[in-house]
Amino acid sequence: MSSGQPDPGLVASAERAGYGSVAGLGEGAGVWLLVYAALVGVAHIGLNTIVMLPDLWVAVFHFVSLGLLAILLFPLPGPGPARWLDRLLLFLLPAAGLAVVLLEEPLYARGLTFSAADWLASVTVVVLAMELTRRTAGWLIPALIILLLSYAAWWGGRIGGVFSFPGLSLETLLFRSVFTSEGLFGTIARISWSYVFMFILLGAFLVRSGAGDFIIALARAVAGRVTGGPGLVAVASSGLMGSITGSAVANTASTGVITIPMMKKAGFPARFSGGVEAAASTGGQLMPPVMGAGAFLMANFTGISYLEIIAAALVPALLYFLSLGFFVRIRAGRLGLFPREEEDGVPIGQALGRGWPLLLPLLVLVGLLIAGFTPVFAAGLAMVCVVAASWLTPVHMGPSAMLEALAMGVRTMIPTAMLLIAIGLVVNVLTTTGIGNTFSLMIGDWAGSSLLIALVLVALASLVLGMGLPVTAAYIVLAAISAPTLVGLIVQADLVEALVRGEISAMAREALLIASPAAEDLLGRPMPPDQARELVALMTPELQRAVAEDLLDPAVLVAALLSAHMIVFWLSQDSNVTPPVALAAFTAAGIAGSRPMATGLTAWKLAKGLYIIPILFAYTPLIGGSWLEVLPIALFALAGLYAMAGALEGWLEGPVGWPGRSVLVVFAIALLWPGLVVGLKLAALGLVVFMIGASRRRQNA
Repeated sequence: MSSGQPDPGLVASAERAGYGSVAGLGEGAGVWLLVYAALVGVAHIGLNTIVMLPDLWVAVFHFVSLGLLAILLFPLPGPGPARWLDRLLLFLLPAAGLAVVLLEEPLYARGLTFSAADWLASVTVVVLAMELTRRTAGWLIPALIILLLSYAAWWGGRIGGVFSFPGLSLETLLFRSVFTSEGLFGTIARISWSYVFMFILLGAFLVRSGAGDFIIALARAVAGRVTGGPGLVAVASSGLMGSITGSAVANTASTGVITIPMMKKAGFPARFSGGVEAAASTGGQLMPPVMGAGAFLMANFTGISYLEIIAAALVPALLYFLSLGFFVRIRAGRLGLFPREEEDGVPIGQALGRGWPLLLPLLVLVGLLIAGFTPVFAAGLAMVCVVAASWLTPVHMGPSAMLEALAMGVRTMIPTAMLLIAIGLVVNVLTTTGIGNTFSLMIGDWAGSSLLIALVLVALASLVLGMGLPVTAAYIVLAAISAPTLVGLIVQADLVEALVRGEISAMAREALLIASPAAEDLLGRPMPPDQARELVALMTPELQRAVAEDLLDPAVLVAALLSAHMIVFWLSQDSNVTPPVALAAFTAAGIAGSRPMATGLTAWKLAKGLYIIPILFAYTPLIGGSWLEVLPIALFALAGLYAMAGALEGWLEGPVGWPGRSVLVVFAIALLWPGLVVGLKLAALGLVVFMIGASRRRQNA
């Protein structure tokens, strides 16, 4: 700085990191916020790698440090009283956070009896958590929190039926909301300040190092020489960028400004260009290694390792992106958009020569995870590798660039942190009152023994929740109310298969006879599928669980648990591309200059894999199976997705009329149908290949 004016370089860094202008603060405030945010990032790295403090202390620091930025960057509208209220909150937030930390030990010493200070601090942090979430994520989550807290404390005891709850005292409810592992500063907050924060910070370092430009250049070099190349660039670059940023809307905004104009220039319609970008950016949250916050939350809910989750997620994510690529290629063929030499971009070798060092941090990240290091440690070391690798590229990351990357990561983290902290209040009520289990039992009752009906119900629930909740919150709520039912139904299907094969143990035999004494003659030998399903349906959930644990391989039970959560996670993404609330699609429409609703409907059509592929999770070993099991499932599914795209577009390698489109739908269903024998799938595949050839001949005629 000189002459009392902010350094121009730091001002530019503040602008790029999102701290350029803050209402009510003087000139240069963005620079001070940039420095503060960078210090917050450094502190989080230290707390995750070197400094060991109690989880409550770290969670409170996480909430307060990012909450102060939320107050400044998302101020109340209007002058006068609004400004004074924001200044009051800037004082109340750290004071209440410090009070929670200092009051914890005396509270336990008094036998959990609240003092006036405990009441004041607890109420203040709960109200502030709701207010900061309202500012950064909208009204629905605070409204849901108020509804659930009032249910647990008051009106739950005034209703009858399955949702009746005797109620908790306000003191007990506040204690559980603030000081336990299921409240504001509990398990989900820990996921926020550790795994999610470190990986978002890693994504910011990669973006600042030029990895985004490298990814787009590489995608153009690879896909620019094929039919539909600009659209395929959008699919590939958005998938790769999404795998490190984990945010569909941010991904759409960052890559869409390049890919959408590129697609429009090539001749794709505006709404199709926006739809491709939105659908591809949504898929970024399905692509390892980051997957938004989903992989970390899933690891916490299931107890399955993060590495196992991202390994299982890879093939389905590739199927999703390939299905998008099919739509792009088919639409390009329909429109006659063939590659033009001047739009091919740089050669592959030149693109790799410029940016190959930026692949090293991702290789280090994956290598450390495979070697058994924690995700937090792996992310921290990968950040160091990003800085080192940048010096092998034209974009050297010096102190100023690292400051900017730290501040960018913190800025990106603010809405996610406020959401995850506040959602702890929702989880607390769901688990304390048992309302989550009640909803799960209701879904089970409505579905009966039909896994397919349960999938439809969960899909509808995800659509409704997605109209107001961000995808992370939608996944948490859906996982609490529907995952147990899905696990039970998937395990039921595995039990039926075991009985059909005649597999039985002494304990399982006794349990089955308790359910149906008349079944003695059927046990110990292969059983007809209808009788096996009827027998399993007669067992209580407790008996089913006991028989499954005794009869089935533990790996099968783990796969069922992971499949259920992966189904919920995939279906939770649909709010990004499904009208009337399609955040990624509306963002893409703004860039493309197309109508938002039309762009949303196009993105919804292109993202059909979000609904089709989870069916394979439920009925096949696509999740948790060996490579010999996964590979044929994936290949048949790929052919089925191509046939479905051709049917929806009326084009393969040439035009396909309505009769042919109807036939393609049948073949697509046959290729995707889990229970169909391999011979019929091969026949359907052969007929699809024949139709591809016939369409090409018609086009060339």
